[in-house]
Amino acid sequence: MERGVNCVLLVDDDDATNYIHTHVIIEANFAKQIIVKKNGAEALNFLKSKSAKDYIKPDIIFLDINMPVMNGWEFLEEYKELEDDLKSDMMVMMLSTSLNPADKLNSEASNYIERFINKPLTVEKLLDINLALID
Repeated sequence: MERGVNCVLLVDDDDATNYIHTHVIIEANFAKQIIVKKNGAEALNFLKSKSAKDYIKPDIIFLDINMPVMNGWEFLEEYKELEDDLKSDMMVMMLSTSLNPADKLNSEASNYIERFINKPLTVEKLLDINLALID
């Protein structure tokens, strides 16, 4: 797969999931950079650090729902308030094991979520995302 994505931000509290998803992204040659944050608060702090010299703006945020400190929905409430230039050219994709139909419906209704993806992330799912980016 040809890289169309410079940077991916994985937001998930589970180390094993982050390990697997990082390796799938590498295997698929999906992104040049992968940044991992353990909850929504860490992810927001990272996004707000755009003036730091080592800051890389993510093209895609893969966001889990159920996390301690700040869950995915709480993250989105704060994300909405970020400056528009910070959010431009950035896509949020909900990546979850949630079986709650309301989570999928809420993500489909959100103006900030590009798509809802059931875990685990796979090479095939990344290929599908990459094809959608090209269109």
